Amino acid sequence: MWDTLWLDAHLATMTPGGAPYGAIEDGAIATKDGRIAWIGKRSDLPINAASRAKEIRKLGGAWITPGLVDCHTHLVFGGDRAREFEMRLQGKSYEEIARAGGGIVSTVAATRAASKEDLIESAALRLGGLTREGVTTVEIKSGYGLDLENELKQLEAAAALVEIGNVRVRRTFLGLHALPPEFADDRAAYVQLVADVMIPAIATAGAADAVDAFCENIGFTAEEVDYVFSAARSAGLDVKLHAEQLSNQNGSALAARHQALSADHLEYLDDAGVAAMAEAGTVAVLLPGAFYFLRERQLPPVDALRKAGVHIAVANDCNPGTSPMTSPLAALNMACTLFRLTPEEALAGMTREGARALGLQDEIGTLEMGKAADLAIWDVKHPAELSYWLGAPLLRERVFAGVAR
Repeated sequence: MWDTLWLDAHLATMTPGGAPYGAIEDGAIATKDGRIAWIGKRSDLPINAASRAKEIRKLGGAWITPGLVDCHTHLVFGGDRAREFEMRLQGKSYEEIARAGGGIVSTVAATRAASKEDLIESAALRLGGLTREGVTTVEIKSGYGLDLENELKQLEAAAALVEIGNVRVRRTFLGLHALPPEFADDRAAYVQLVADVMIPAIATAGAADAVDAFCENIGFTAEEVDYVFSAARSAGLDVKLHAEQLSNQNGSALAARHQALSADHLEYLDDAGVAAMAEAGTVAVLLPGAFYFLRERQLPPVDALRKAGVHIAVANDCNPGTSPMTSPLAALNMACTLFRLTPEEALAGMTREGARALGLQDEIGTLEMGKAADLAIWDVKHPAELSYWLGAPLLRERVFAGVAR
């Protein structure tokens, strides 16, 4: 017996190699126990299909896609940086803002001062922006505690959002995000603390699925990241990397050597990095919100990634400093308008390839038999509209594990 049979709908299955968007027009989906039990054209349904379903939902020609996957966010943090944004527009330099108490140190201070309950409450509001536009899976990074107690506090707050938001959450420990104030004069000691103390403790607690780092000329060196990634791999954790956002530090090639799930940003990625990612199967995660907010001009090498066969994902990068954005549909639009992805590539980037960037491609990201029944139902006439409209109320219903939420 099926739980629900969804009829009178068009399906953007996002399976590759066939029709654009993996489309099945006039399709049907049956769900049971939170999974897709049958999918195909309505004309191919078994003769007794209606009698096999506890509930039948007729959607009047709406489109169904996989639930959206936001594979790169920093949703859990204290405070905000709106005043800093204003100062930057008034012509203040990064150094002037930092001297006034701005920059990441201000978010670290606010996050350390916040209780776990405070962090959960504020993050739930931001998560609501994602779920209202079809997100059913979200990755959440730490990185604003920068000590074990406060990093665990962030990761525990992220876990609490599973039931609050009815979403699947993957948690990433981002210890190498910045130097905490107390280690400003001893980088080596902090890197060693992250690798030798924090990662083992977080892995033992089961508090994270992966480890990330900020490999950049204003962040951490490739050598420092290599040391931390070796510790992560020894602890059984996946790795991901902020790489080549502001300069080419060869971080993507380093990530590929560690079989990283993804390398993210990638504006300054070179041909060697593209080749390394292609060989390792490391996903390229594009973050157009940060590109827009920082008014960057160096575009990521999308054509080179395409030609090399690198899988391309798209994400919000919601964070207080460089991408205060909670709209996955805006991210799809920006990926098309700023980076010249096609609407199909953008949607694949926030479904199939977003799932791949989290190592969840066998569970979510496409509409296929046996996968989780995470669906987004849209009042559109064509899936390209998801990348076209800005601010339009396109989502009719979000289904998580087979239940409308």
